[in-house]
Order: sequence, then structure tokens, then C-alpha cells
Amino acid sequence: MRDKIIEIILNNQDEFTSGEILSKQLGVSRAAIWKHIKSLREEGYNIESVNKKGYRLIEKPGDLLTYKNISHELNTKFIGNKIIHFNTIASTNDYAKEIASSLEEGTVIISEEQTKGKGRLGRQWHSKINEGIWMSIVLKPDIIPYKAPFITLIAGASIVSALNKLGVNTLIKWPNDIILNNKKISGILTELSAEIERVNHIVLGIGINVKTMEFSQEISDIATSLYKEDFKMSRVDIVRNIFMEFEELYMDYINNNCKEKTLNICRKYSAIIGEDIYTLKGDSKELVRCLDINEDGNLVVQTKDKIIKEIMSGEVSIRGIKGYI
Repeated sequence: MRDKIIEIILNNQDEFTSGEILSKQLGVSRAAIWKHIKSLREEGYNIESVNKKGYRLIEKPGDLLTYKNISHELNTKFIGNKIIHFNTIASTNDYAKEIASSLEEGTVIISEEQTKGKGRLGRQWHSKINEGIWMSIVLKPDIIPYKAPFITLIAGASIVSALNKLGVNTLIKWPNDIILNNKKISGILTELSAEIERVNHIVLGIGINVKTMEFSQEISDIATSLYKEDFKMSRVDIVRNIFMEFEELYMDYINNNCKEKTLNICRKYSAIIGEDIYTLKGDSKELVRCLDINEDGNLVVQTKDKIIKEIMSGEVSIRGIKGYI
């Protein structure tokens, strides 16, 4: 009921909607309407009420990551059509994996806080309440499993494209980190469930530091946030734009096997192409020059002995020789 009320108010944001109209449209008493309005205010919606006029949303709820807020003006066919929202959860990826078989493709698990958020290689991802975007997208593509890693590149391209369109000059540190002012602002964790010749599901985890101002000593030199870099913007706008960018690139890949748009974005906004970087595998470290990202999404590098080789996603870790990248 509350979802229906807020949808009506969002669609009539500049005008009052009377309690009588809401009561008739929704088939409940005006007392019930008032009770739901009170609950919505407690959730953070700034709703004005005026006697004999009704209710009006004073401002768009730009920072509430609920389904109604995100879906309002969201132009996608299936990404984000269903959103499961939590105030707190251990890990959106873990929860998504547990129930993925029962979910429709494009379902999003999103939480205001993660108590056991994780990044690549099991590293902890600090996910404080209301400070970032912590979400997982459930995907069920009809592809052979070896094609799944490219979806990480699609996610990276979607995030950097969305943020740059919103005025934030971000770069991609291949394959799954988003960089702002030489520090990490976002990470991607892609987890696959598959059989030999088919994908059961993919859980695409995305974490974005939005409002975080203080980082632990362990990561303070390599991590940052939008607010810390003076980009004050709505989390809802960010999520909505990522969904739209991702769906376009994802469908082009799944339906048409088209990688060109994604690769062009990854190359254009690469933080490491043309740079000297270290590749790390176990205890070994090698200095190489990053040359390109090839058509398969693999990194092309040149060793100090002038040998050209490819690096597949997940094969090694990448570290820059200057700062984080």
C-alpha cells in the first residue's frame, strides 16, 4: 500500500493529492492513508500535508534506495524491475546466491549496510550504513561459461560511463576497479554458478563509496568516495544510471555477441593503458607495460624483454607503480 501511495505522490510531485482521492483510488479509509503517510515520513520521505489540499512531496527522496525511488523514471526492460531492499545484511552477494534460482533475471539486492561485505580474493569491503551503494544484480544469460568473465568488463564500463555522464571523471583499473583521482571508489565482484556447458546464474556485486569521509588506516591511501572528492550527488541517480547503462551493454553482448561498445569504453577510460604496472601472482611480481585490452577483454602487456602476452581476468592482480593504479 505504501508503495502505491508514494508512486502516486511521485507522479504528482508539484501538486497536492487529497486524502479523499488517495482513499478512493486505493480502496482504503482516509485514516489508513494517514497511517501510511506517517510511516513513509519515518522512512525519510519529506511529505507535506495541508488541510483541505492533501499531501505533496516537498523534494525528491534522492537518497533512499527503495524500489519506488529507483524505479521512478527508470527506463529499463528488466534490470531493476524487482529490487529487494534491506537496511542491513551480511552480504548482498551471499544473499543473492542463496535465492538466485528463485529470482527473475535483473533482480537487484540492495542494502544500506553490509556487515560482511567482500571484494575480490575474500578481502573485506567496508560497507557502512547509508554511506554507499552496496548491491548485487542477478543475471541468467544463455551463454557458455567461458564467456561470463566479460560481464565484469560490462559492469565496469557501465559504472564509469554512468559516473562520467553525471560529471565525475572516473577511470577503470582493469578489470574490476573504478578509480577517481588515483584512488579506488568502486569495486566489482562477479560470482558464477555454472555447469560444463551452461550458466545457472551470475551474481554481479557492485560497491561504490558515496558518502564515506573516513577510511581505516589500512586503506586510507588507496580509497576515496564521491563526497570526499567533492561530488555531492544522489545515490538513487547513480543506481538508476548504472542500471540503464548496464542493460544496454549487457543485452548487446548476450543477444548479439557485440563487445565493441564495452571495449571502447574500457579503453577510453582505462587507468592503465600506456602505463607501467606490476602483475602479481602469488609471491612473484613482474614489471610490464600495459598496451591494450584485446577483443576478448584480456589485457595485452609487454615485458621488459619486449615479449607481448595476454593476461586473462582473474589470472593475476594488477598494481600501479605510481599511487593506487
